[in-house]
Amino acid sequence: MNGLIPPSFALFNLGFRPFFLLAGVFSLVSIFIWGGVYVYGWPTPRLPLTPMQWHAHEMIFGYGMAVAAGFLLTAVRNWTNIKTLQGYPLAGLATLWLAARMAGWIIPGQILPMLLLDLTFDLWLIVAILIPILRAKQHDQIGIVSKIILLMLSNLCFYLGVPNLGMSAVLEQGIAWGLYSGLYFLLALIYTMARRVLPMFIERGVGYPVTLKNRAWIDRSGIYVFVLFVIADVFWRYAPVSAALAGLLFVSHTIRLAGWYTSGIWKKPLLWVLYVGYGGATFGFLLKALAPFLPLSPSLALHAFALGGIGMITAGMMARIALGHTGRDIQQHSRLLAPIFISLVTAYVARVILPIIAPAHYLLWLGIAQAAWLIAFAMFIWVYAPILVKPRADGKPG
Repeated sequence: MNGLIPPSFALFNLGFRPFFLLAGVFSLVSIFIWGGVYVYGWPTPRLPLTPMQWHAHEMIFGYGMAVAAGFLLTAVRNWTNIKTLQGYPLAGLATLWLAARMAGWIIPGQILPMLLLDLTFDLWLIVAILIPILRAKQHDQIGIVSKIILLMLSNLCFYLGVPNLGMSAVLEQGIAWGLYSGLYFLLALIYTMARRVLPMFIERGVGYPVTLKNRAWIDRSGIYVFVLFVIADVFWRYAPVSAALAGLLFVSHTIRLAGWYTSGIWKKPLLWVLYVGYGGATFGFLLKALAPFLPLSPSLALHAFALGGIGMITAGMMARIALGHTGRDIQQHSRLLAPIFISLVTAYVARVILPIIAPAHYLLWLGIAQAAWLIAFAMFIWVYAPILVKPRADGKPG
């Protein structure tokens, strides 16, 4: 794109730039629409989906995949020292993602265009991150790619469960299997990324020497238990077993968090948001473990995973990566960062905690959660849109 795009426009210089911006804008717009749908009966895209199915799919495979794409296209370049997509190819991948989000509005009544665009995006992303890894012979990174492949298969499973053109669904349980497995595989990807970077961020960021505890047995056992949990909760649908496995995951992740704790994180918004988000997602496993014994809505655990793991952690990661990879000092960030993250914590408390304490006011808590989420991402876009569009502050490429 050199020679055609002004040097002051750097949106397609590196993968995190367009996808973090798209994720932020889409999160704001989609939750605004979802609030109107839920409260005022606004229309969703005219697709053979319920509003709830559309909302869940777009937050997992729309917002979640955009953040994953931005992170991985940037991280793989750093890991391998091989360039990933930039310029026109990166713009093309971003356009494909956006077209998949718009297809249901532009071509009403049919799921096929959205399916083709969405799965083509997934496949292109997989190829784009796999090729540099294979060229660099970093086969230990294949595990990251496998999670994106599993997410693509979950997305395909979802679409196979949608009736189209008067025909019944190819896979009867496809929508439920696709949404639940997609949420869990996205959570697994986020946990993996957090395990790689959060201890390092804390050790380097608190401003004093600290060595955090990482236990290999938790790293290894957590993978196997999580796989069994996904099988039991998504496909077997046997609550006692999934509850027991969720209990084990709650304990193991809590032990991991305890090993990462140091009081200095509370002075650094870019640290505590990741830590609190990890803890919020882990609380979801406790809710799953208690579900057979207490009258808890299943949506509470799901939103603990979504608002904690997918919401707070992704917002914190986007905020930090955007600063670091545009040549800015992460210690000299905007004063709006703390309010952004506090708004996300407010959304989590209103959507997950308060319905347990006072379930009679559920609609009020839901409204507060949606408003807090919108405020958070409106501020995020205000702060980060210029950073993501403009060149690096230090004049270096990227």
